[in-house]
Amino acid sequence: MIVCIAEKPSVAKEIAGVLGATAKRQGYLEGNGYQVTWTFGHLCTLKEPHDYSPQWKPWMLSTLPMIPPRFGIKLIDNDVYSQQFSVIKTLMQNADEIINCGDAGQEGELIQRWVMLKAGAKCPVKRLWISSLTEESIREGFQHLKPESDFKLLYEAGLARAIGDWVLGINATRLYTLRYAQNRQVLSIGRVQTPTLAMIVNRQEEIDHFVPAPYWELKTVYRDVTFTASKGKFDDKEAGEKFLSEVSGTDFTVTDVAEKKGKEAPPRLFDLTSLQVECNKKYGFSADETLKLIQSLYEKKITTYPRVDTTFLSDDIYPKVPKILQGLTGYEAYTSSLAGRKLPKSKKVFDNSKVTDHHAIIPTGMPSLSLTPDEKKVFDLVARRFIAAFYPDCEISTTTVLGKAAGIEFKTTGKRIVKPGWRVIFVSGQSQANTGDIQDVRQTPDNDAVDSKEDANTVLPEFKAGECGPHNPFLKETWTTPPKPFTEATLLRAMETAGKSVENEELRDALKENGIGRPSTRAAIIETLYKRNYIRKERKSLYPTQTGKELVATIHEELLKSAELTGLWEKKLRMIEAGTYQASAFLDELKAMVKTIVINVLSEN
Repeated sequence: MIVCIAEKPSVAKEIAGVLGATAKRQGYLEGNGYQVTWTFGHLCTLKEPHDYSPQWKPWMLSTLPMIPPRFGIKLIDNDVYSQQFSVIKTLMQNADEIINCGDAGQEGELIQRWVMLKAGAKCPVKRLWISSLTEESIREGFQHLKPESDFKLLYEAGLARAIGDWVLGINATRLYTLRYAQNRQVLSIGRVQTPTLAMIVNRQEEIDHFVPAPYWELKTVYRDVTFTASKGKFDDKEAGEKFLSEVSGTDFTVTDVAEKKGKEAPPRLFDLTSLQVECNKKYGFSADETLKLIQSLYEKKITTYPRVDTTFLSDDIYPKVPKILQGLTGYEAYTSSLAGRKLPKSKKVFDNSKVTDHHAIIPTGMPSLSLTPDEKKVFDLVARRFIAAFYPDCEISTTTVLGKAAGIEFKTTGKRIVKPGWRVIFVSGQSQANTGDIQDVRQTPDNDAVDSKEDANTVLPEFKAGECGPHNPFLKETWTTPPKPFTEATLLRAMETAGKSVENEELRDALKENGIGRPSTRAAIIETLYKRNYIRKERKSLYPTQTGKELVATIHEELLKSAELTGLWEKKLRMIEAGTYQASAFLDELKAMVKTIVINVLSEN
């Protein structure tokens, strides 16, 4: 008998339906030579300190650091879990072969391997590795089952992550609670949680200590268009007024008019983080809400595997694109023009070198029935972004006009859309018939691919070099503004780049391997900060609570607060997965660091 183990009952039901295992049993489905069972996410976890030694149960400084010579796992204390595990154990011990059908990612690999380890499975194991739960994808996956050994490094990286979080989290939490909390509360410290909190606290300190300062800009209005002096900003009002007096009462002369045509490629496909960012900006969804919604769409077979950190597709998806587009009901106004044509295959969309385990989040082409209103919103973002990837570039024209008054140079810039291309997909109510029309650039799609600065630019009237006339110069006073508080969208981006502020997508890709947390865990980290009353939310903005501020102030060890150092650990975990770094070396480093932290904190006055 072949035993298949999935991560959820709903996924097991889909797999069993494809395999013909339709007979219901207690805790599994059976038929056609298969027994399909399931976990409920994590059934097992790493043992707690008191499971290793009774001396480790009470919280005492003298027992720190607690580092077991060998880590073990145990079943989570839950009657439903225990009952299901008993079924799994019986099936596995009598199986001829096991097929691991867990979520195709690091966490899914860890969850299922721990269960198999705890159940004492001895038979050969194969791995089902699929990116969607459609019947076609499941059948194809079972035709190309992979040996368990192919995912050994993925498991080792997941295990190193779990043990690393245990060693740092448990020791640092007990250490700081005993040393500084005076039994008032638990000071929870985590490998990713604490640097994330520190970013929010530091941002708030910048805001609190910000002192606004005035500056002045020399501008002039000529033919109802505002020009800005190339002299830049004046910190001294008198200096600005000096130049204002020079240009007042003179004529303004246009010295140069330059038009530059350009193209904008469609926005990137979604990875999990960019989808969470977009949903937070557009709908105010939290990172956790977005993850649950896209996970639900995946389980309903409507979108592909969501816990991904790439915005690219592999080449083998290209032949499937026409069928996926055809299946997008409700989007015929946009997909009909693509039907029957050879679709473009851009390197910005299809790149095998940028895809490891999974590709970007895209629709499967299955009918999107019985969706909640919020699921529809998320699916709409994914569907439109996918369709746009096969539309022409947006053609734009940028006009720069230079002028002079009393020898002082002025400049203005305007943009216009010549051919909207992919933008028509994002402009609500706009028909495809006007794709050749010239439009004001302010008629832009509501998505993060559009530079917000662009919206300030307008279509300029026609200027000619050499023309001149009266103008109205003025000195504009502006005050410097403090940094903005984090939103979940900007915090996710900061976590992705280890705190560095990066707008350029390609540069952001390069920094991803040093990001803190994984795409699949960042939402949970933010939720943990809420639950522990370290941060609060007002509208979309995130603020540290007094408790959160005090915790960060208490921690003098920069190692625990630095997003950059945590990002380096994340990079090493990815290197373990790639086979270029040893899990044992990572854990040895972390253990040594925890020992150093204990010594340093105990010696603090």
